[in-house]
Amino acid sequence: MKGQGIILKFELIGKSTECRARRGVLETLHGVIQTPVFMPVGTLGTVKALSVEDIKTCGAQIILGNTYHLYLRPGCEVIDLFGGLHRFMNWDRPILTDSGGFQFFSLAQLTKTTEEGVSFQSHIDGSRHMFTPEMAVTVQESLDSDILMCLDECLAYPSTFEAAEKSLALTTRWAARCRTEWLEKTGCKNALFGIVQGGMYKELRTRSAEELGTLDFPGYAIGGLSVGEPKDLMYDLADHTLPYLPADKPRYIMGVGTPEDLVELTAMGADMFDCVMPSRNARNGKLFTTFGDINIANACHRTDTRPLDETCTCETCRNYSRAYLRHLYKASELLAYRLNTIHNIHYYCTLMETMRKAIEEDRFETFRREFYDKRQGETEP
Repeated sequence: MKGQGIILKFELIGKSTECRARRGVLETLHGVIQTPVFMPVGTLGTVKALSVEDIKTCGAQIILGNTYHLYLRPGCEVIDLFGGLHRFMNWDRPILTDSGGFQFFSLAQLTKTTEEGVSFQSHIDGSRHMFTPEMAVTVQESLDSDILMCLDECLAYPSTFEAAEKSLALTTRWAARCRTEWLEKTGCKNALFGIVQGGMYKELRTRSAEELGTLDFPGYAIGGLSVGEPKDLMYDLADHTLPYLPADKPRYIMGVGTPEDLVELTAMGADMFDCVMPSRNARNGKLFTTFGDINIANACHRTDTRPLDETCTCETCRNYSRAYLRHLYKASELLAYRLNTIHNIHYYCTLMETMRKAIEEDRFETFRREFYDKRQGETEP
């Protein structure tokens, strides 16, 4: 049954004296989240290749679902039968859902954006649909998400200043409409996050953050990064924008990224992250370890009796050798995808746990130096 009468609560319980890294606690209807946190992506109500039991064992506190995809398949009428996505997929921990803005960006050839919203053609069967800001909130409420995202417009890189400015203004107007719908229709038992846009222009990022700040959302996200821009530009924009977000609200960097990205952005003051990288790379044979990245298809692992990472406590590393994992992957055995994904998700969750402890003990810069020293060790093509 859907819960009632609770709104997200966020408390900062520690800060680094060496950088802007923050340690916090997020309270939601479906559980408490320790931040900084990484959210595995479960676009269709599943983190690909894993059961919810696997995800929990990996240490995930919250997962991300996608409004656009779940709206199209299986459809809200199916998920409503279960009272929301939690019961439908048997996940009793928090869920964040994206509004669909990034999908409309990535499927631009099937969409048309107006003041009213986004008209789009289903990539599944070609049927026509319309997503307004109000509709985005309604669908996410139907999914019973703990954290909802405002509908936003995400721009491609590069974009002109004029295009970014126009898009920012539309995103802000949509955010206000989302907020009105959320306040009137949901009972505020969940939380709605505003999304900062503005392309690759600091002036516009500042304006977006300040305008959204006046709407007093329970949390804030930075969108429109990691869309093809150079890494140093992404870092520069994030570093510029994060201080403009309210200090007493959670700060979410959307769609990022590598282990190095999580470390650097945490140092800048970000609290939440999501990315398909650990699960997608796992299916492509690229595995993250304390000592660098491994391509399990490489011939050097054919007779290697070691685990992927001798310091890792995941199910894969405790039970299977590199040689066996390479054999499974080369043979296209389905078990390869499960074991590889377990390891990568566990690695990401453990990395965040290590950062939380380093912030608590006020030794984040020591942790960061040790992280990079170790990660130099075994990176493969």
